[in-house]
Amino acid sequence: MADLAREPVVMEGAAWPDYGLVDSGHGRKLERYGPYRFIRPEPQAMWSPRIADWDAHGEFVPGSDEDGGGRWQFTGDVPQEGWPLSWNEVRFTAQCTPFRHLGFFPDMAPVWEWMRAQLEGKADAQTMNLFGYTGVGSLALSQCGPVTHVDASKKSVAQARENAALSDMEDRPIRWMIDDAAKFTAREVRREKRYDGIILDPPKFGRGPKNETWRLEESLPGLIGDCRQLLDADSRFLFLTVYAVRMSSLAIGGLLAEAFADLPGTVEHGELAVREEGEGGRLLPTAIFARWRND
Repeated sequence: MADLAREPVVMEGAAWPDYGLVDSGHGRKLERYGPYRFIRPEPQAMWSPRIADWDAHGEFVPGSDEDGGGRWQFTGDVPQEGWPLSWNEVRFTAQCTPFRHLGFFPDMAPVWEWMRAQLEGKADAQTMNLFGYTGVGSLALSQCGPVTHVDASKKSVAQARENAALSDMEDRPIRWMIDDAAKFTAREVRREKRYDGIILDPPKFGRGPKNETWRLEESLPGLIGDCRQLLDADSRFLFLTVYAVRMSSLAIGGLLAEAFADLPGTVEHGELAVREEGEGGRLLPTAIFARWRND
């Protein structure tokens, strides 16, 4: 029986050559993405900035409602078509999107490392990346074996394939699926597929390619139940991240503990966070997560 760890875990991300959290405070954060610096809203940065004056190439100014909206304001030359970055051997394009992020989620770097560690020694591990977005996580997993990448957005999957080409990984065994994540997973259950690991990063709200509606609180339990049926006692992990919701990591940890009650291993929960660069850098929380691991 998978045990639920009571104490939360913090998965801490640190700077790497192409990314760093320079400073944060007063509801904003200053980050570097390769040669460019950007300011973005960050409600959890409730403290004061360490640096008096922030020098940035652009800032995302949010709209008046909390559910989204806003626009970029640029003070320097930024390539509108994007620019290349890398994380270890994975190369990808960063770009200022209308959704305030830059085409990938840097706080996921410790998750990519953790998944690779879970699959160590497993030959040709079969993994699935649900809500896979632009594919950085899928490319990171592809060094361990075949990957099924699922996203409802044609544009995101196209960008993921471009990132694979940029990384010289076009020949990696990756299935690029444009599909509703919940419906695809249910079909995989009916096909009696199995995986060694699954990562999923569902949105708070979304629509599939055929206008399917996704609401996290309503849809997540069923999806986790189907994911559980794709894993067995020889599988290594499931990793779930949740952003921008009024929910506790203990809640989603409890959901996983119920789903994985019949398997060995441990269910853990906690927060993703990124540490500011430099001496005395603070931890900025970004998301909650729950994970099942089969040691």
